[in-house]
Amino acid sequence: MEVDQGSPAGAINAIEVSGLRKGFGDLPVLWDLDLSLGWGEFLALFGANGSGKTTLLRTLAGQARPDDGTVRIAGYDLRRRPAAARRQVGVVAHSGYLYDDLTCRENLAFYGRLYAVEDLAARVAEVLERVGLSRRADRRVRSLSHGMQKRLAIARAILHRPSLLLLDEPESGLDRESVAALAALLREWTASGRSVVMTTHNVDLGLAWATRAAVMSNGKLNLEGAQDYLGVGR
Repeated sequence: MEVDQGSPAGAINAIEVSGLRKGFGDLPVLWDLDLSLGWGEFLALFGANGSGKTTLLRTLAGQARPDDGTVRIAGYDLRRRPAAARRQVGVVAHSGYLYDDLTCRENLAFYGRLYAVEDLAARVAEVLERVGLSRRADRRVRSLSHGMQKRLAIARAILHRPSLLLLDEPESGLDRESVAALAALLREWTASGRSVVMTTHNVDLGLAWATRAAVMSNGKLNLEGAQDYLGVGR
């Protein structure tokens, strides 16, 4: 994993959100939500299904348009400079954003061209090795197990060396060895000065991996006393 330091656009924080509102029709999901996340920080998000965790990640990734409020990713305003903001983000969602009929290598090469990744062939080989898929590089995605597809989705998310990772239950479907490898990757990620936001229903895992924890409830983030809310302690 690369260890280059610093923040794009000279940003003080990886994420700055103020007064964020997002709803679907008459249903409000996020309501006057504020969030700041510094460089090298790892935020674990907990909350019931339907509490807005995935909507928040999709909004931060530029996949859902805010109804109101300000979102800055690595200093880039998501409304004014959406392409620059999205380039700073790597996403692991429930959907892997993978093409079933392409091989692992072909999928990564396709995404790498979208992001104009330099030395693309070498970078693809590097991330495949990082997630343990080198020997399956030329297998079609449809032939891979769910866990292997999740590992490939992680490789896709880090391919362009983003500043921020947004992970929606990334441990789901991974075996114990793969979960340990993901934990190691994320430790290196934050040690290099990059940041992570991860949703999970696994409280023990989330608290063990993250430097901060928050609970989504009523469209807002409870950033204070999250462990008390969850009924657990470090």
